[in-house]
Amino acid sequence: MNDTDSNDAPSRDTGSPAGATDPHTRRRLLPDLSVLRTARDFRLLWLAGLISILGSAFTLLVAVPLQVQELTGSPLAVGLLGLAELAAMLLCALCGGALADRTDRRRMVLLTEAGLALLTGALLANALLGRPHVWLLYPVAAAAAALQGLQWPALGALVPRLVPDRQLPAAAALESLRGNTAVLVGPSLGGLLAAAAGLATAYALDLASFAASLLLLARLRPVRVREPEEGGLLRSVGAGLRHLGGQPVLLGTALLDLLATALALPTTLLPFLAEGWHARWALGLLYAAPAAGGLLAGATSGWLGRTRRLGRVALAGSAVWGAALAAAGWADRLGPALLLLAVAGAGNVLADAARSVIWNRTVPDAVRGRLAGVELLAGEAGATLGQLRAGAVAARLGARTALLAGGLTAFGGTAVLAGAPAALWRYGAAQASAPARATA
Repeated sequence: MNDTDSNDAPSRDTGSPAGATDPHTRRRLLPDLSVLRTARDFRLLWLAGLISILGSAFTLLVAVPLQVQELTGSPLAVGLLGLAELAAMLLCALCGGALADRTDRRRMVLLTEAGLALLTGALLANALLGRPHVWLLYPVAAAAAALQGLQWPALGALVPRLVPDRQLPAAAALESLRGNTAVLVGPSLGGLLAAAAGLATAYALDLASFAASLLLLARLRPVRVREPEEGGLLRSVGAGLRHLGGQPVLLGTALLDLLATALALPTTLLPFLAEGWHARWALGLLYAAPAAGGLLAGATSGWLGRTRRLGRVALAGSAVWGAALAAAGWADRLGPALLLLAVAGAGNVLADAARSVIWNRTVPDAVRGRLAGVELLAGEAGATLGQLRAGAVAARLGARTALLAGGLTAFGGTAVLAGAPAALWRYGAAQASAPARATA
């Protein structure tokens, strides 16, 4: 967006009602949608991702766990499903990153999307049987997670090749907005659909969503690697890790992500918090509050594209995440806790968007896929460690104390990173190396 037409103009009384929002202020807050208009391939990728994420929310987040519960009645069986998915994704994330740096990323995304569609077809066929096979759900879910582990690094490496450098903040904000919308809407619609129309209908709708996303992805132009690396996959992965270790700013952003997940992720604690507040009816609200705050932050992120000090935005967002979670653990009533969880979600979304822009502007295209795989690996492993930490602390000290301690620790770790010798605090847009910047 072009804001220079009114920045220097003197303020005038336009006759607007008292308290009305200035149109220029609204333009500065609303997300910059121009990247969807001007970057054709990014628009196709964004729409395909929105459709695919919503469909996958129906299946992997709702329908498959619900079917395991219906067929076995065992919480342990449902938990083992998540373990199988996590192990498969972690095994494939680094290999997926290395492959994304060696081949046409568009083709890789298309092939993995087609594989996910075939797996959903298998789930649909199983659900239509008179007696569905519970054993089939585990390898299918693990294979789907493995394909996502291969696909996501290629997706992450695609965006900087499709979007001009100046529009990377807008693209990051729109991707965050898409993700939080899917988190809020997908499981809710999936649960309603499975309850009202049955699991087979949920699988069928997901299969239809894959058909739509594949049609959009097929229209993307090929995105081949500029300088493919020779040698084996393990050597390629090692080269990516060495590059990450030699870039303090990138390492700092990865550590910020680990702090946010491994030390402060509250998801495991929410059922116990609802019980402690005698508000089990509000469990859905507790799950939705961080995503709702993130959605609001994404919807008012127009200012992000004009911010030069993205390192400070990442640090500030992470600090808000930790402090708000600690305050939510201190709160003794449901209402303030919901508000604080929403504030935490908003801070986390801004931190994620800033980190994404920093990576896209700093990482050379030749290693972008591998570092996207490392980022996925850190995020998934950090989330798992965060759930284990929260559960262990809550078992000894209570859920509110676990939330308070995790938030304070994450806030303290963010303060340490802000004062580190190669501090993110000093990172600005001008520091991004010119050769690493992507072109449209």
